[in-house]
Amino acid sequence: MLTAVRTLAAALLVFAGPAADPVRDQQQWVLDALNVEQAWTLTKGAGVTVAVVDSAVDREVKELQGRVSAGPDMTSGVANQEVPPGRHGTAMAGLIAGSGEGDGLIGIAPQARILSLPLVVDDEPVNGVPPLEDQQSAAETPLARALRYAANHGAQVVSMSIGSYGPLRSEREAVSYALGKGVVLVAAVGNDGQTNYAKENGTSYWSFPAGYSGVIGVAATDKQGKRAVFSSDNLSVLVSAPGVGVPVVKRKSGYELSEGTSSAAALVSGVVALIKSRYPSLPPEQVAQALAASARGRPAAGYDDQTGYGVVDAAAALNAAERLTSVQRSVVPGKEHFGQGEDSPVPTRPGPDPLRLWLYGGGVLLALVTFCGAIIVLNQRKE
Repeated sequence: MLTAVRTLAAALLVFAGPAADPVRDQQQWVLDALNVEQAWTLTKGAGVTVAVVDSAVDREVKELQGRVSAGPDMTSGVANQEVPPGRHGTAMAGLIAGSGEGDGLIGIAPQARILSLPLVVDDEPVNGVPPLEDQQSAAETPLARALRYAANHGAQVVSMSIGSYGPLRSEREAVSYALGKGVVLVAAVGNDGQTNYAKENGTSYWSFPAGYSGVIGVAATDKQGKRAVFSSDNLSVLVSAPGVGVPVVKRKSGYELSEGTSSAAALVSGVVALIKSRYPSLPPEQVAQALAASARGRPAAGYDDQTGYGVVDAAAALNAAERLTSVQRSVVPGKEHFGQGEDSPVPTRPGPDPLRLWLYGGGVLLALVTFCGAIIVLNQRKE
């Protein structure tokens, strides 16, 4: 029986020890892979808040100081409950919005803010979460609460490096609610690429929230831009990003290397923050379109379920977003609902068409004359 337990640390992020070289050198390949430095000439994410639905973020990390707001514990809904900072959530927040303070790690959107929404305590699955069949009837899950809270408290982006194997109604409704508020949702697709199921069936189990419609599902790639062997492959994958050997911040201080679709999703969340900073009115579906249309390393068929439309390119995505915003959707006042041009012909009044009536009558008359003529000829022959 599949369960709806939220997982992250072991399932979606593997830490591989401290980086040997300065962290900026270690992360340069990630910045290059996403073409971030060119995007920074336009924006660094100022004015955008990214909600990190994860374990709690450590606000004392130098790269995040002064830019993290803490929401309530989403597992209990108790507003004043103190939640200890977690390793995973802190690492993801740094990838999104690390300031680079003191030559430290710099995030994709270094001027963005973080809203920490604790969903998992101490980087372990929430204790006491019932199996899937029991949660189906639950009024609201912790993730559903987190999405609604983020949408109602100023978040323009939600980053979710979490996953479970079952869709839930309350979460689907919360996803729709957040999207309706214009919030862009990003999630890791999971690390099930090497499971027995994936090997036997040529596809991985779907992970949620990445599997919900409207959520940008992110797969992981390696330094060569190829799909990481562990990354899940299914149709929830929209785009991909680096997820192997990615430097991240540690709680309190220091750095280590990460591996997983968690890191890839956080990086793409940072790119989305850049887009929303530059084009705040761009709706979620067009943000997703900008990411997909501008991705690098597009598969030969245009799309596949391993890397989606390719690796996200931050600068190209900003250009694509600009093109989307330039599409005019004007509403013309008055009677000019369809713009300028010649009026169409006035429709004819309903009823019989005189010309057709004349043609029909003439045809009938001709037929009668012919018929009568034939009868006269036959009578004359008989005489």
